[in-house]
Amino acid sequence: MYEDKVLVCKDCGNEFVFTAGEQEFYASKGFENEPQRCPECRKAKKAARRAPKEMYVGVCAECGGEAKVPFTPREDQPIYCSDCFAKRNA
Repeated sequence: MYEDKVLVCKDCGNEFVFTAGEQEFYASKGFENEPQRCPECRKAKKAARRAPKEMYVGVCAECGGEAKVPFTPREDQPIYCSDCFAKRNA
């Protein structure tokens, strides 16, 4: 039913084969779109999502201790250390 298809990666521009087995797997999962990236670029994109985020250090607005946050702290917005953040959201 399925036949191998040659597709072009939207990231690197290289051709890759979308095999009949992969097409059958995609169909079994209910995926309607063909892959846009080659296996190497898919692997690189997945690894980039798993990379640790850069953390910024500031002063906790509640206890005055060190607070590490994944965004640049602003003077007009309070930030909280892990403990104080957990207490506020409990």
